[in-house]
Amino acid sequence: MDVRVRHVGSHRPGEAAIVRPHTPLLNRELIAQTALALVDRHGPDGASVRRVAARLGVNPASLYNHVPNRAAMIEDVRALVSAHIDSKPLRELPWEEALRAWGRSYRRAFARHARVVPLLMTERASAPVLLAQYEDFAAAAEAAGWTLRDVIPLLTAFESFILGSVLDMSGPSVVFDPTGQEEVFPRFSAAFETLAEEDPADPVATRAFELGLDMLIASARPR
Repeated sequence: MDVRVRHVGSHRPGEAAIVRPHTPLLNRELIAQTALALVDRHGPDGASVRRVAARLGVNPASLYNHVPNRAAMIEDVRALVSAHIDSKPLRELPWEEALRAWGRSYRRAFARHARVVPLLMTERASAPVLLAQYEDFAAAAEAAGWTLRDVIPLLTAFESFILGSVLDMSGPSVVFDPTGQEEVFPRFSAAFETLAEEDPADPVATRAFELGLDMLIASARPR
């Protein structure tokens, strides 16, 4: 970290100058960025006040001068990740097109930090940057004919699918293995064998996401 300093007071030749930080060593964004980096490496356990303080080289109590508690720190982490979701399509595109663009953007944002997903499930979402996107979703859903009573279940359906896809991406590229049981499960084994024709780095996850997104969007108009 580049911390600029300024000299304070006078000093005799040969004595060390007294220095003070030109900018604070800690701030709320730095704490959140550090917590996110630790979660990326260690999973949800990385978002402990003790670990974040240790990474920053400060006493844990120092963090509370900038963030009131661990829950607030987690919301700051949520804000960092959610800031990369683009909800502009919900304001500008037709409903189905908007859902597709927004859903893909949402998945990309969290795919960079898949290990943060279980952590965020432990706290209620209140980060303003995310609530602003929810506002865009609610307005677009109403314009498409949904009632306010249906908005949150509809949003939850999309989020559950998107975040589930992110978790799927973070695991093994193929989670199925019927090897040795082909005679017992012939049709599923035959389907499994087709994966050999796909990209070995991503044989299922992205295709499954696009297929599921198509299915959700096809039902995204109120009955």
